[in-house]
Amino acid sequence: MTLKQTVGANLRHYRKSEGLTQAELAERSDLSTDMIGKIERGLTGPSYESIEVLAKVLNIPEAALFGSSVMALPSGERGRILKKINLHLSRMNEDALAKAEKVLAALAG
Repeated sequence: MTLKQTVGANLRHYRKSEGLTQAELAERSDLSTDMIGKIERGLTGPSYESIEVLAKVLNIPEAALFGSSVMALPSGERGRILKKINLHLSRMNEDALAKAEKVLAALAG
């Protein structure tokens, strides 16, 4: 996962955690909705100034946008797979997350 993808996935996660749409975040941060979408998809990275504003709007430390996970991931193939799963989960809405949790619980036995 690239740094742009990590920042984008984290931005999406924190935006959804606050119950904001892309348009609402764009308005509050003085960025365009198109720019928010591009950042979330990992197509572009935000400027330093934008990072500061987005973090303030989302009530998070700036560094939270750069973290690949709240918990430490193992190295190697297991860590790579867990990162990919986390990226997929960060893109889901609450209904899809609830379904994913049930599937994972069933797989884990």
